[in-house]
Amino acid sequence: MHQRGEEGLLADLASLAIPFSSQEHIAVFTVEESRKVDRDIPGAHTKNLFLKDTAGSFWLVTVPAESRVDLKALPQAIGCKRVSFGKAEDMERLLGISPGSVTPLAMINAASGSVTVVLDASLADAKRVNVHPLRNTGTLGLEGAAILRLLRHWGHVPKVAAIPTVAS
Repeated sequence: MHQRGEEGLLADLASLAIPFSSQEHIAVFTVEESRKVDRDIPGAHTKNLFLKDTAGSFWLVTVPAESRVDLKALPQAIGCKRVSFGKAEDMERLLGISPGSVTPLAMINAASGSVTVVLDASLADAKRVNVHPLRNTGTLGLEGAAILRLLRHWGHVPKVAAIPTVAS
């Protein structure tokens, strides 16, 4: 059993020799607020959707920050039935984080099979993806491939998919 939380995350980054950059900043709760902070941080920025499908399964979908996800087309792209946004209580229970701090790295706290994590294909291939380190007052930058490696290390089977978007 691995250590959970941010301490466990940092320990796993070290033990797996995964290079990353770290930045502390003011608390950000929305993509809009993040933009002010992101200007100074190179790489791909992210937005995370915590979803529940009609079968009762939970999904964590990470996409580029500027993406407007097509929620009607999303289920076919990731392999589920109709989705809606998950409740904060479920997020706290399953991922150990609160809204505003959502990150694929929160899967360190999730039991295997409890949440399906999906990374947009463009992020999986990115040299630097910026995500929260389980709190919204910091940003970690690491390769998309490293995020997938961490997810597998924690016992998850991440999906990589072309997430459908709607034109703005």
